[in-house]
Amino acid sequence: MIVVISGSNRPGNNSSVVAKTLGPMLVDAGEEVFPIDLEALPTELFTPEAYAEKPAAFEPIQEAILATDGILTVVPEYNGSYPGALKYFIDCLRFPESLVAKPSAFVGVAAGKWGGLRAVEQLEMVFQYRHAHLYGRRVFLGNIFGAISDGQLADDEALRRMQELVDGFVPFCRALK
Repeated sequence: MIVVISGSNRPGNNSSVVAKTLGPMLVDAGEEVFPIDLEALPTELFTPEAYAEKPAAFEPIQEAILATDGILTVVPEYNGSYPGALKYFIDCLRFPESLVAKPSAFVGVAAGKWGGLRAVEQLEMVFQYRHAHLYGRRVFLGNIFGAISDGQLADDEALRRMQELVDGFVPFCRALK
């Protein structure tokens, strides 16, 4: 099973569109997919009490992270970095075991031409700190507003690069299992 994280909780975000595009690609590669959309996180996770004890509604998400064979995160760039909601989500995961030895890959998303490069690189540092195994190929989707049409990723070059990512990441996950 591969977890696909949509790294923004902003309503109508583009990361969710990209994450939903990756799901069928992974299924076609023979993987079960567990999507995590930060928009759908339980609201009680954002209370001060959640630092000490996670709400019961978060447990299936935590268990999916622990059970997954790999994590593919779609990372939007907000103000030169990744969203605070994504950092908070990672902070909520059990430490240290949640990301240790988990194969991890990233797709950067941004309105600018660099496609979330800074956001991905900064998030990779957090995943490395948590001892994840980083997959060497990353995809950066710049000018994301021009790549999405009618709520779907419609850029053939972006789709090709994402397929290449999936084609390499799935065997990477299997090799590390």
